[in-house]
Amino acid sequence: MSSFVTVNAFAAARRVPAALGVCLVSFTAFWAAQRAAHVSMIDLMVYRAEGATVRAGGDLYALRATSAHLPTTYPPFAAMLFAPLSLLDAAPLSTLATAGNLVLLVAFVRLSLKLVGHARVETVWWVAAPAVWCEPVWTTLRYGQVNLLLAVLVLWDLSHSPAGGRRRWAGVGLGLAAAVKLTPALFLLFLFLTGIAARLGGGDGRPWLRHARGAAAAFSGATLLAWAVLPYDSWRFWTDMVFRVGRVGRTEDTANQALRGVLARLLHSPDPGALWVATAALAAALGLAAAVAAELRGRRAWAVCACAVTGLLISPVSWTHHWVWCVPLVLLLWTHGHRAPALGMLTAFWSYAPWWVPHGAGRPELHQQGAQLAFSALYAGAGAAFLALAWTSSSPDRPRFGRPGPGAADVKP
Repeated sequence: MSSFVTVNAFAAARRVPAALGVCLVSFTAFWAAQRAAHVSMIDLMVYRAEGATVRAGGDLYALRATSAHLPTTYPPFAAMLFAPLSLLDAAPLSTLATAGNLVLLVAFVRLSLKLVGHARVETVWWVAAPAVWCEPVWTTLRYGQVNLLLAVLVLWDLSHSPAGGRRRWAGVGLGLAAAVKLTPALFLLFLFLTGIAARLGGGDGRPWLRHARGAAAAFSGATLLAWAVLPYDSWRFWTDMVFRVGRVGRTEDTANQALRGVLARLLHSPDPGALWVATAALAAALGLAAAVAAELRGRRAWAVCACAVTGLLISPVSWTHHWVWCVPLVLLLWTHGHRAPALGMLTAFWSYAPWWVPHGAGRPELHQQGAQLAFSALYAGAGAAFLALAWTSSSPDRPRFGRPGPGAADVKP
């Protein structure tokens, strides 16, 4: 018996360096490909300009940065966090941002595997190696975006809740993520609704409500801090800019994989109007209901992924790089035996298909037909299919391969 254990330990010790080596080769090739493509990291340059504006005491929401004249779209708290970026020149900042995002990708994969109940160390490296090449991750690093940081904050918060629901920092990750970018605030609503549903069902909803209060307190604290430091910009954002959806970009842009973008292209109109409001409301109700139902059945992984997908679908704009949540989606489906849907997700997010259709100057997205509409709705379609599966699937949060780790996905907050 001892010799068998020794052989297994030796094999495991060899698997980790092999997996790490493959991941480092993949990351190195990725880095070279990004440099060969002369990526602009345009969003990172906007963040840098926002930070410089904060340090100079300028008008944050009058800013137009880079040659594309991009505006500030995030809350003032985000701009405060970006202030140190303005201390670095563009070249070293780009290098640091790429390295930081690669580290965040590894952390994101690790948390995603923990969420779905798979704890092997070498699997993190095996998954991270191809994950860096999927379109949402590639584009996140290409633009120097913050998507991976926000996703890590959310997963860290939601994957570390003990069974009793008492954790000193519960809600902090969610609250800070929502203060940087509003979309993660849907997770606060998810926790609140789960607590209410648990109470209505005769259970104890306090763990979820306590978690929601912690997240709300962190969000409020960060927002009030920004208001104290940047009162004028905070007033402008929360009373005016937050309602100007058009500042983010053209609704019909093929990169917009939210329901609003899909409808704009389908209707050949930049403003889908009331139809989008009705569709988004229905998607929000069904998606949140699926997330709450999964959470109350102890299926945390399904609940978290359903809530993330719902947020992406109902947001006015969800660019392709926002869909980094495809990583835990694929892992969840694969490890829980839904192999065909998992392969479909892999095809959707690793194919770069939304970019196969006419896009760019001249607004050709408003004239798409047939297969072009299907390709430009691929991510939203994959998200809707996942929510349908979340509703119909009754499989528990147990993986079909590997050993579940401590704190795996069926832990309640």
